[in-house]
Amino acid sequence: MGVDIIFKIAAIGILTAIVGQILKQTGKDEIATLSTLAGLIIVLLMILGMIGDLFTAIKTLFSF
Repeated sequence: MGVDIIFKIAAIGILTAIVGQILKQTGKDEIATLSTLAGLIIVLLMILGMIGDLFTAIKTLFSF
């Protein structure tokens, strides 16, 4: 789970950057901003799921 999540986040970032640049060059700046925001939200949801798992693991670790 360690390295593959980093690769997934990097892939989403690269894909979002490419789509954003293509849309900006075609003059669709609003859609480019929305696509960048969508990529950010996807990554944040992935990270929030991992943080939830971390808190669950810590809770089970310290419960007697």
